[in-house]
Amino acid sequence: MAEENPTALWVERTGTRAYTGRSSRGAEVLIAGQGVPGAFTPGELLKIALAGCSGLSADFSLSRKLGDDFDATIRVSGDADRENEVYTQLDESFELDLSELDDVARERLLVAVQRAIDKVCTVGRTLEAGTKVNLNFDVEA
Repeated sequence: MAEENPTALWVERTGTRAYTGRSSRGAEVLIAGQGVPGAFTPGELLKIALAGCSGLSADFSLSRKLGDDFDATIRVSGDADRENEVYTQLDESFELDLSELDDVARERLLVAVQRAIDKVCTVGRTLEAGTKVNLNFDVEA
């Protein structure tokens, strides 16, 4: 089903190997080659899109159990195969403080989070069609 009013997205060149990504909602992101201060590479944006999508997909399940003010960090990494210019694997790690939950509640929550991500994270589902994505949780128990 197509979006009624999809957000327009584009990039504008702002210098040598430097672009600004923009949306019709007023968002901006700086995109440039490796090592340019204050800018993301396209590969970094891909990884951040994956981590952000996982976080947004898991947010309802986590906030329902942990409250609206829970802290979470999602780290994402993966080296590019420069010979083929592809990421063959991306690794995500959720950092969550689940110390207030007992073992059963913790396991139940992690299963619900994994299900939510698998069901509604469009970025992850898209990448999995051709890229292996490994998700693990780094939790305080």
